[in-house]
Amino acid sequence: MNTLVPPPVATVTNSLDDLLEQGDHSGRPFNILIGSNMGNRTLILSVPMSEFHSMSEVANRANLEANPGYQDEPIAQRRLDESHSKKLALFILKGLVSAARRKREKAGGSAPPALLAIQRDIGSQPYIAMQPITANIRNCQFGGEGLRYERNDGGMITVYLADKHVLWVIDGQHRRHAMELVFDFLKAVINTGKYPRKPALYLPTDDERREPTSEELAVWAAAFEAARSDCTIVVETHLGLDYEQERQLFHDLNNLTKSVESSLVFQFDNSNPVNLFIKSELIDDCVLKARIVDSDNPHDWHKDEGVISRKDLIAVNALLFLNKTTISGAAPSDIHSKEQYACRFWGAVGSIPHWGEPGAKKNTVAAQPVVLKALAKLAYDFGYGREADPPSLERLLSAIENGKIDFSHNNPMWRFFDLSEEDKEALCPGLSDAVTPQELGGNLDLGSFDEMNGVMRFGAKHNDIQRHLGDMIRWTVGLPKRKALIKLQEDLAQAKATGGALPVAE
Repeated sequence: MNTLVPPPVATVTNSLDDLLEQGDHSGRPFNILIGSNMGNRTLILSVPMSEFHSMSEVANRANLEANPGYQDEPIAQRRLDESHSKKLALFILKGLVSAARRKREKAGGSAPPALLAIQRDIGSQPYIAMQPITANIRNCQFGGEGLRYERNDGGMITVYLADKHVLWVIDGQHRRHAMELVFDFLKAVINTGKYPRKPALYLPTDDERREPTSEELAVWAAAFEAARSDCTIVVETHLGLDYEQERQLFHDLNNLTKSVESSLVFQFDNSNPVNLFIKSELIDDCVLKARIVDSDNPHDWHKDEGVISRKDLIAVNALLFLNKTTISGAAPSDIHSKEQYACRFWGAVGSIPHWGEPGAKKNTVAAQPVVLKALAKLAYDFGYGREADPPSLERLLSAIENGKIDFSHNNPMWRFFDLSEEDKEALCPGLSDAVTPQELGGNLDLGSFDEMNGVMRFGAKHNDIQRHLGDMIRWTVGLPKRKALIKLQEDLAQAKATGGALPVAE
């Protein structure tokens, strides 16, 4: 005869210290782990991304002033940086598409072409995850007294959080806002059947104006479902902190960490398409002649092994692909279409005599990063800039490949601004008309020529120097002058003719 055993009765309590008797079951249940962060009790929750967003808030000035119910809440957060949030939104969108693909493949299906195309456009990486978010429940006693807890027979502890128990984000406001941007984008695509321009997290690379196909809509619907079920956020929730404690915790979490060296960031980050280009094309396909080193400053000329630092290589490629000083925010679509052009550029650089060889710095100015930046800037301007001119780009690259540019230290062009008027005309006839007029002043200090050793060392102000070097290289190859320089020269001529004020040098 079987004996029926009554089901275990759950225990509800108002205290974590005394899991006694019973309590009110109002609120949503969340299974939790109990943490003790530096001796302070915390609740560790894992909740779907969309649910975390709906139950959390950020105590920055703009949010509190916009919500009448929160105007008495103390400010404990900095101002939101919209651009930073958009970068994180792209990261999250990439993760959701990747999650949708894994779910489909785990179920035995293959990723549809539309998903693969979207993933190629937004980028992929070896692994993608998000760090835990730190939050605080303000309207409970310090340490969590007053919240409702339950422990079942298996030892699992459940906390019941009502709508009033807002998770006030201490560390993670930009990630939270990024989630909102992603949700707005996905809802807009699914509900309207169009790609929104705000937030413009994705536009088709074949035609930015076209509407999403039915296959693409299915991909975005799967990504949205991942945000509501498969993709969870881990939240370490502090309990009953006042605003001074929140501010202190915010400070400690954001200011007591050591930033990662830029060379290590570039070496480890395989999500950025420029880094992927360097690895797959320049290194694996042996396009780059010089060896890459991770030192941020491998500029000891006496120990020069002909290497290039990863930091300098990144900076040159930022100009070559994006016409920017950083590769942050580079989209795969910005890079894929320019890979052949970039490989041609680096192949041309590798043909410069002595470049990438031991002792390169003493034998060619092209071993100095600022010269490579000047060449990359010229290549972008003629290839993709406002002055795009394919024949001029071809002439530039051919001139580098065929040795028509004298990159030796003794070329007087590099020290043109330091020459006497007589030497300028004798050594570089006509160059005066191709560079910024010296009479306007401005920063024309390119560096110094060491006459004893016969080497030209360019200075550290690369943004100014590379512009002047670019003008000199244009003159050498017979390329058109910059439109900005032409305008400056015209303004100078007019000022001289009318007796007006001289224009400001670049």
